[in-house]
Amino acid sequence: MNDFEEYIRQGEPHKREKGYAWQTAIGLQAVDGLKPSEYLKEKARQHIEGDITIDEVKQLVDSYYKSKTVRSSIEDRTEEADKVSARITEILSENTFTFSPVEYIAIHRRLFKGIFSHAGQIRDYNITKNEWVLKGATVLYASAGSIRETLDYDFSQEKIFDYKGLNIDEAIKHIAQFASGIWQIHAFGEGNTRTTAVFIIKYLHTFGFNISNEAFTDHSWYFRNALVRANYNDLTKGIYATTEYIEKFFRNLILGEQNALKNRHLQIGELEKQATQSAKQTETENPKCKNCTLDCTLEEMAVLKYLQEKPNATQKEIAQHIGKSERTVKTMTVNLSERGIIERKNGRRNGFWEIKNRD
Repeated sequence: MNDFEEYIRQGEPHKREKGYAWQTAIGLQAVDGLKPSEYLKEKARQHIEGDITIDEVKQLVDSYYKSKTVRSSIEDRTEEADKVSARITEILSENTFTFSPVEYIAIHRRLFKGIFSHAGQIRDYNITKNEWVLKGATVLYASAGSIRETLDYDFSQEKIFDYKGLNIDEAIKHIAQFASGIWQIHAFGEGNTRTTAVFIIKYLHTFGFNISNEAFTDHSWYFRNALVRANYNDLTKGIYATTEYIEKFFRNLILGEQNALKNRHLQIGELEKQATQSAKQTETENPKCKNCTLDCTLEEMAVLKYLQEKPNATQKEIAQHIGKSERTVKTMTVNLSERGIIERKNGRRNGFWEIKNRD
C-alpha cells in the first residue's frame, strides 16, 4: 500500500487532497533517482493529520539536516528529495497560478532555492544528456542563446490556442505537445522535469480536470522517458519523435485510464529490433520493391514509414507526426501517388493508404 493510501481512500476531503499532493511530490523524485527519507514521510503524515503546517514541515526538515554536520553524497541527495517534496506539496496545495514563463521560472526557483546555485536562472550553456531510453544518445535541447525567446514563443502560442470545440482526445494530444515542447527547451541546468510536471499539474487544474495523481506517483520515470521520446529522431534507424507515449500518460492522469506505462516499451533498442525485422520481412515478401524508394526524400520516407504503421492515417495525423503542415503533407502524398509509390484505396472518407511495389 502507498504511504498515504489510507488518507486518499478513506480520509476526509482535506486529508485526501493533502495525501494526493504528498503522493505526487514524493513520486516525482524518482525522475532523478531520488528517494525521500522516512523522516520526511513521518512529517508528511503529521501535516496530513493537521498536527503541523506545511511551513513547519519545511522548517523541521531544514533543522533536521542542519543538525547533521557530516553527510555522505547519498544523504545530500536525500536532503534534496525531502526539501523538494515539501516544496512541491506546498505549491500544489496553493490556489494560485499564472500561465506564463515567469511562473514557470518561479516554480523552479521555489523548488530548488538553496539546493542549486542556479535556482530560477535560465541556463547560459549548452547541454547534452545520455539517456537510457535512447541507449546513451541525447535529445537536442534548445541552445543557450535562444532559450528565453523559445520559451516566450511556446507560451504565447499556447495562450492563444483555442480548446473550444476540441474533443478530449484532441485536447490531450495538444497538451502533450505543449508539455513536451517546453520540456525540450530544458531552460534550466537541472530540475527541468520536476518543474515541468508541477507547472503542467497546475495548468491542468485551470481546465477543471480531476487529476489522477497515481500517474505521477507510480510512473514519474515513465513521464520523463516519454518526454524524451517525444523529442528524439533518428530517421536512419526508423526512430521518430512521437507524443504517443506521453499521451498515454496524460490519459491515465486526466481520464483515469489504465494504459500500461512500461519503460521498456519506450527504449529505442526494442524499436530498432522491430524495424530490422520488419525490413527483412518486407524485403522477403516484396523483392521488387527493394529499391523503390531510393529517390525519396527523408521527409517522404518519414511519411511512408508512418503509413506503413498506420495506413488509415489522415493527412492531419501525418502532419502532426512528422512536424509539417497539412498543406505540405498533401503536396507530398500527391507527389508520391503520381510516382506510383502509394495509392489511396476505398475513397477519401473511409479509405486507407497502400504502399505499392515498384519494378
